[in-house]
Amino acid sequence: MEISLHKKRIATSIALAAIPALALAFQGWVLFLACALFSAITLWEFYDMFRPSKGMGTVKCLGAAFTFLLLGSFTTGDIRHPAVVLILAFWAGAMLFLFRYSKDVTASYQQSLIFLGGLLYIPLNFHFFLTFNRYEIILAIGAAALSDTAAFYAGSMWGKKKIWPRISPKKSWVGSIGGLTACTVGITAFGLSFGHAAIWQWILLGVALNIAAQMGDFFESALKRSLDIKDSGNTLPGHGGFLDRVDSMLLVIPTYGLCRMLHAYF
Repeated sequence: MEISLHKKRIATSIALAAIPALALAFQGWVLFLACALFSAITLWEFYDMFRPSKGMGTVKCLGAAFTFLLLGSFTTGDIRHPAVVLILAFWAGAMLFLFRYSKDVTASYQQSLIFLGGLLYIPLNFHFFLTFNRYEIILAIGAAALSDTAAFYAGSMWGKKKIWPRISPKKSWVGSIGGLTACTVGITAFGLSFGHAAIWQWILLGVALNIAAQMGDFFESALKRSLDIKDSGNTLPGHGGFLDRVDSMLLVIPTYGLCRMLHAYF
């Protein structure tokens, strides 16, 4: 592991931490704006992964607009509003295909599917942040960060046997176990300090969130390999793009969102 890469990863992580820190400090419209902007930027990276593709600029603009609409609809407290936005997004993608096909019979519906898939993958998952309290936001971000960081360093130092080489050649069993251990211990310690669940519930939650983090990471790795690209972008030194940084979190967030429906942790 190169020292320069190590320093870049730390500097980038510290800089990125300022975004949720501000959102946590102010919440309200600041949290919404931070979540919406971060989702839109990450969604643009997701769409860029499918380039070169004619007309993707329109898809990106639609994606950004529907990101704000979708996240905004969740702030109303009425579940019908997000449903309406998703239906509108479907028909926006359908009309995009229809008018393109009317001009070019070789036009594909694939771009509309990419448009819809991106909305489900990124802003729909990030919307849970708008319903979390401060402790829950810290827990979700911490679970993903602990899983990623511990797996990276444990795997770099001791990892030899690969866990899923076809999907992610660099990830090892040692890294996976290191991430699982760090996440479980960290979540349990945080939960016992600020929450009100039993210790075994925090342990199970830590395990569940780590599995989600690893599967979220593997999904993005498989997607990148299928598109023959190394990183989702080059915005973040030492990390690649925004999507590379939050791939694990995108499954951690809804996993915790579902877990809290079964039990109140805070």
